[in-house]
Amino acid sequence: MKSEISACAAAAVALLVVSLHGQQPQTPARPDGDAPGFRFKSGVELINVTATVSDANGRFVPGLRQEDFIVYEDDQPVTVTHFNAERVPVSLGIAVDTSGSMAGNKIQAAQEALDKFLYDLLDKQDEVFLYRFSNSPVLLQGWTKDRAILSRVLGRITPSGGTAMYDCVAEAIPLTLKGENRKKALLVISDGNDTSSATSVREVKAQIRETETLVYAIGIDGQGEPTFRQPPPRAPIPTPNPFPVPGGRGTRPVWPPQPPKGGGGGGNGGGFRRGNNDERVNVAALRDMTDDSGGRTEIVRDPRDLNPATANIADELSKQYYLGYPSTGKKDGRWHAIRVEVRNRTFRVRARKGYVAS
Repeated sequence: MKSEISACAAAAVALLVVSLHGQQPQTPARPDGDAPGFRFKSGVELINVTATVSDANGRFVPGLRQEDFIVYEDDQPVTVTHFNAERVPVSLGIAVDTSGSMAGNKIQAAQEALDKFLYDLLDKQDEVFLYRFSNSPVLLQGWTKDRAILSRVLGRITPSGGTAMYDCVAEAIPLTLKGENRKKALLVISDGNDTSSATSVREVKAQIRETETLVYAIGIDGQGEPTFRQPPPRAPIPTPNPFPVPGGRGTRPVWPPQPPKGGGGGGNGGGFRRGNNDERVNVAALRDMTDDSGGRTEIVRDPRDLNPATANIADELSKQYYLGYPSTGKKDGRWHAIRVEVRNRTFRVRARKGYVAS
């Protein structure tokens, strides 16, 4: 009798072992970058794509599902295996032009817009670093979630010098890759053409293409054509002006109409240069940096429009879709084009245009 019981127990154990070995490990899609959810158990890496979908009026389209998207690599359809439509934390770098031409209303408007951006528009789980650039780039604050520290650093900025924007972006991109969140972005604010960089826009574009960083730019150009749309209405938030005008009472300053000034500042250490056309914002160069990444460039005429422009970008970062598909495994160092479409052809999709398989 005992031998029969032992035989039955042994058979049950053997059946359990076989059952456990037959199960396949699951790899869940995770919205954050803290766990290895974006790599298959077999070691096959994913190509990560962040997509922004809008209707004909430029409004964001919510509620899409994985099956609503079609993704192509080098014009061949690929299978999307990972998908997320929820707001996820972002590691965001900010690079602010502090050249001489930003003095006055421009830098104050940038400080106010970024202060609101940090406190009211970003999530508490988002982390931020802050660069400024004039004759050369300077890292003012590394990765932090402490808004008070960032606000104090912003308030101490004094504009002077030229514009080394490309050098700054070239330094900032590697730092974005060290952010703790899977979603990474860089916001650049400038009022002029690059006058001081050793790095070319072509080199910066190639560098951005090798990362998954979303790059956004806001250009201030009094003579340019505005490109930004007003963000969805938000409940008014009565906040005092954190950067009062010297000698004032801390209220929001009034900006009278100003004659257009050329951006870029002087390359001799401070002051304004005369407003030549080549000192205005180089919109083509900004788009060279932003468009391949899935980000975009906005042009504003008046410094006061920095507030709605940054609000627009914050709103976009909170309403994007994540798609992931298995890498082909090619390490040929070549550019592989990505195209994202939705089945509803009336919608528009903006996403990274490809990646370098290095």
